[in-house]
Amino acid sequence: MPRLALSDDFVGDLISLQRPVQKEVNDAIQMFRGMTVPQLHASKGMHLEKLERARDARIRTIRITRFYRGVLLAPDDGSDLFTLLRVAPHDEAINWACKRAYSVNNATGGLEVRNVEALEQMETYFGTKAVSTPARLFESHSDTVLRDLGIDDQVLRLARVCVTAEDLGVMAPPMMPAGQYEVLEFLAEGYSPEDVWEQLIAPRGQTVRTAEDRPAVTLTEAILNTPDRIVEVTGPGELERILTEDLARWRIFLHPAQRRYAYHPGFNGPAQVTGGPGTGKTVVALHRVRHLLRTGRDGDRILLTTFTNAMAASLRDSLALLLGDTDAHLLNRVDVTTVDSLAARVIRESRGGSPKPLSAAAEKSAWTRAVAREDLPWTETFLAQEFRNVVLAQGLRTPEEYLRCVRRGRGTQVGRVQRARLWRVMERFTADLASRDSATYTQLCDQAARILAESGPRYRHVVVDEAQDLHPAQWRVLRACAARQADDMFVVGDPHQRIYDSRVSLRSLGIDVRGRASRLRINYRSTEEILRWSASLLDGRPVGRLGEDDDEDGGRDSLRGYRSQLHGRVPAARGHTSQDEELRALVEQIRTWIDQDGVKPSEVAVCARFNTLVDTVIARLRRERIPAVAVKDDPGPEVSGVRVATMHAMKGLEFRCVAVVGVTSKVLPFAPQVTPADVDPVQHESDLLAEHCLLFVACTRARDALAVSWSGERSPLLKPVAG
Repeated sequence: MPRLALSDDFVGDLISLQRPVQKEVNDAIQMFRGMTVPQLHASKGMHLEKLERARDARIRTIRITRFYRGVLLAPDDGSDLFTLLRVAPHDEAINWACKRAYSVNNATGGLEVRNVEALEQMETYFGTKAVSTPARLFESHSDTVLRDLGIDDQVLRLARVCVTAEDLGVMAPPMMPAGQYEVLEFLAEGYSPEDVWEQLIAPRGQTVRTAEDRPAVTLTEAILNTPDRIVEVTGPGELERILTEDLARWRIFLHPAQRRYAYHPGFNGPAQVTGGPGTGKTVVALHRVRHLLRTGRDGDRILLTTFTNAMAASLRDSLALLLGDTDAHLLNRVDVTTVDSLAARVIRESRGGSPKPLSAAAEKSAWTRAVAREDLPWTETFLAQEFRNVVLAQGLRTPEEYLRCVRRGRGTQVGRVQRARLWRVMERFTADLASRDSATYTQLCDQAARILAESGPRYRHVVVDEAQDLHPAQWRVLRACAARQADDMFVVGDPHQRIYDSRVSLRSLGIDVRGRASRLRINYRSTEEILRWSASLLDGRPVGRLGEDDDEDGGRDSLRGYRSQLHGRVPAARGHTSQDEELRALVEQIRTWIDQDGVKPSEVAVCARFNTLVDTVIARLRRERIPAVAVKDDPGPEVSGVRVATMHAMKGLEFRCVAVVGVTSKVLPFAPQVTPADVDPVQHESDLLAEHCLLFVACTRARDALAVSWSGERSPLLKPVAG
């Protein structure tokens, strides 16, 4: 019987087919797998055919239905492994198959595909193009260097005639092999060959640096070396699982960089993975949990945690989906929750009850009461920040500790006398809350961390998603949850999505990831146009690395090299004279997405800064007979309707189309959230960066289309991108 592998293109085609056609694809594959190779070639029912005009002699097609054909890559190395490449209407499948050729990448040993016909046309075009300057894009890199990085002869010829990055861009995948294009793209952006090797080649398992010293790789070996694009079907149960349950491709295909960290055999301590929006950080965290469950002991418990209840619910559902029926029994070894919920539970179990969490308004009133007898030059906001970002962040317990501490991240100087007065105010604040049996969320985490430090670890492994917004007190809870040993903590996050003021030194808290930190750079969600547009919202502002405060090494995280291989429309940014006009345009845009582009209402999202506009949008859409639901009401996937949410609530979500409304100068930046520069210049910059990141997060929720609008004066955060 022949072995069968499925490519990600095939799975993508399958997702788009209607259920009856999907069933016929399944039936055809079952028939294919039930034959011997000689029977397969002789069968009139399968119609296994070689194409006369194919640029790759190994390309075959099979009959799926009267109208659909499957495209296969047949083995030529004595193997019996066939790979299903596409399933499409007859003429489309034939046309696609005749233009493609498959080869083995000399550096990675993986299988790659190119559009031979299109690349030959590019060679002809560049051969006749007049070049006004002798400077070429890759002239500083020798042929040997490029070949060592996996560039083959055809691509090398094209690389040598590129003058600008735009020349390279016209040959982007699927025209050029994705792996080779990625190498050239990195080199064009100024990365050294050594950096390219470490980031692109080494994660795929290659250890031999010189092309001429590498052993030859067979077609079958190349297929198995490409788990990010091809998966072998190992049995009928596996096939049924893929065809009926695993149509979410993240469950099947992992990029080698993702797989390298998700299925690492064992980290000698905490490990960290960072990456921009859509790079699959959460996917890596989920696969890491599955790996730890499968390889760990039955009694090992795992904590999977994130920032909000909505994201925790999503993680719980996604983990159940990933484990499937086969590993469903392992779910009872995993607790999926937020850090705040875990802290409250720890306190309840220890003391028989937990203080009531304090709202923002109630906290401000408590500070007003605490400062009533002190003539201090600071606002309630300053006091709250000092308490949260200094006292609770460092876990200070006594006035002596506060007098001695270094106030990291605070730009206002406070002398010893003033610190003594501030401490008295903070003592009155905490006593007042204790008398009312209430506490801030950060206080609850501080208390829970102390309890856990005394009672001992509760979990063998802690996996943390959305790590960039966690406060040091929350990190102390997590650190105390697992004993310090191999594979104790696995952390994923993106400092560019930090929308809360939570600077932290993980190393100072016993979470040292040096030598075990990595970054993902390929976006699998949004188009390149959306990424570039959204990245410009950060306006070049430096962003601190995840888990490193300003006093560690001054390091900054960068979106350099962050990219998508998907392309689409440039985001639209439009101003309007009134909110009514803006909402009218919003209705028209949503109708276009739904009626003309065929997008489901549940795949469309609208977000605004505050709930008042969220409620207005929902009312307007419903009045216009467009179904709309609030994300805060937690609508399930079965509920139809445009999703409407605040920008903060969009964190961790994704949609095909996103409209960001009300982006005016009054709400972004929102003055009450930004400390004046003359009060605290350091806090001012931190607050302003959080406003930029908030808009960045909202816009990068979009996969295919993004529309940004405002009425009146637009936000200054849009100036770099909206004209």
